[in-house]
Amino acid sequence: MISERPRQHIPAWTVVAALSLVSGCATTPPSGRPVYEEPAVAPPAFAPKKSAAAPKEPPVAPTESAVGLEEAAAAPTRPPAAVIGRGKASWYGPRFHRKRTANGERFDMNELTAAHRTLPFGSLVRVRNLQNGLEVVVRINDRGPWFRNRIIDLSKAAAAALNLLVEGEALVILTEP
Repeated sequence: MISERPRQHIPAWTVVAALSLVSGCATTPPSGRPVYEEPAVAPPAFAPKKSAAAPKEPPVAPTESAVGLEEAAAAPTRPPAAVIGRGKASWYGPRFHRKRTANGERFDMNELTAAHRTLPFGSLVRVRNLQNGLEVVVRINDRGPWFRNRIIDLSKAAAAALNLLVEGEALVILTEP
């Protein structure tokens, strides 16, 4: 004969707590998004694209010239700089020399500085003159230019580095340094 065990009483609050814990795992928050998402990691913009159709080159016997090529290929290369803007640049100098700039410092026309409407103060920008290929890196310390067709105002020293003192303005491209 089978003996019956007395039933053990489980408090109701433990059953409710266990069910609420389990049911919380099965629902999503009111926003409709899961509670935790794995962050998406995008490949760098400058990463080379892998192509399955790339032809394979036959191995080259190690010679003095081939070793030099391998060393050159192993050298680190700089990724292409992000373009910030493109347009006309002008310069300002003697009339504003030693006057306060928008960030509060004194303007020195002999330093490599520039004025831009929106870039943060202290930003470094590479400016390339598209007419002659000359480049200079400037620090943003002022606001301007306030002419509709210009994107940057350079100090006299920066304008001299780009060889645009005589013309007064030139077509330039702004990139990250």
